[in-house]
Amino acid sequence: MREPIVRKFVTVVDEIFHEGGPPSPTPLKRGAVLAVIENPFAGAYVEEIAPFMDALRPLGLKMAKRLVDALGGDPAVIEGYGKGAIVGTGGELEHAALWHNPGGYAMRELLGGAKAIVPSTKKVGGPGTRLDVPITHINASYVRSHFDAVEIGIADAPRANEIVLALTMSTGPRIHARVGGLKANEIKGEDGLR
Repeated sequence: MREPIVRKFVTVVDEIFHEGGPPSPTPLKRGAVLAVIENPFAGAYVEEIAPFMDALRPLGLKMAKRLVDALGGDPAVIEGYGKGAIVGTGGELEHAALWHNPGGYAMRELLGGAKAIVPSTKKVGGPGTRLDVPITHINASYVRSHFDAVEIGIADAPRANEIVLALTMSTGPRIHARVGGLKANEIKGEDGLR
């Protein structure tokens, strides 16, 4: 399968100092990197699509590196992650599922073998479609303080024959997180959950 054809990349970073309470001494950084690619399966049902996952792997690593760089360049400061995809109307939801493996494993590899499953979301839509991409802690999905999301979308994408691929990361818990649950410093690291 041929390499994905990228039309453009978009990178966004939020720096959050407070959510109405006292300012944090260290702002939370939350970011997303998006790639708009041609959907090689748009316009027709294709039975065997799985080989495209291998073609997406180098793009996943490139995107993960771009996002870490945008968040300061140090993978050690990344505490949360997620992924998502929006398929243009000429494709089908299953085309977004091709991103699960290459997007998730790229971030886990770049972040030193993070243990938690990478949360994900996907949908079919036209240009300007918005998607809330979930974020959880990179080593334990039950760390409640890191449950978050990044809203992504691009005004001119996806066109009918495109897919928007997204990776998201954060540098810590929500600002003013205080609803209890497993704390990051209590992670056992045995199963990616706790």
